[in-house]
Amino acid sequence: MIEFENVSKSFWTGTQRKVILDRADFRVELGRSVGILAPNGTGKTTIVNMMAGLEKPDEGEIRRTSRVSFPLGFMGGVINRNTATENARYIATLYGLDADYVEAFCRYLCGIEEYFDRPVGTFSQGMRARFAFALMLALEFDIYLIDEGMPTTTDAEFNRKAGSILKDRLREATVVIVSHQPQVLERFATTAAVLRDGRLYHFDTLDEARRLYEYDA
Repeated sequence: MIEFENVSKSFWTGTQRKVILDRADFRVELGRSVGILAPNGTGKTTIVNMMAGLEKPDEGEIRRTSRVSFPLGFMGGVINRNTATENARYIATLYGLDADYVEAFCRYLCGIEEYFDRPVGTFSQGMRARFAFALMLALEFDIYLIDEGMPTTTDAEFNRKAGSILKDRLREATVVIVSHQPQVLERFATTAAVLRDGRLYHFDTLDEARRLYEYDA
């Protein structure tokens, strides 16, 4: 479970204060995948980062009682000067997993051959996206965080393999996905919320959330 209690978050843009959340209370329950609809630039990535523990709220408390993934595509913890092999084994030790397994899994899924033994800082954007996605899938979580703004890969073979593995993971896991497009949420979410003016409005169905979101737009 992820629970936000009286959480506020804002940023100073240089000319005004941009409110992301204003004393928000909500909960992500295991088994109830949720999609959050919000226009670009309103703080979707910030909310996902707070769920993962990568950003702190200004006020309030965030509690995590389940294994929560880092956001899809997040490269924090990856050291650019180290090879993908070294990074995969390092991340494995952080999570208390078998380093041989995590390395072998990422090698298979990435499919970048000899580049896997080169520094990650030399990778193309697509290779980095594959490696980040592979790392997330190598680790099993109760709740997976997906931000539509995260890097994606155009490699068809990788997408096929990764998509199949992710589908298997999600049979048992819960998803939180944020997007400005309702159709993106349809693949993952069973419930939905709309972020507007610093508040989250929750609905039992995506159709209800879509009506408010599209009316507001």
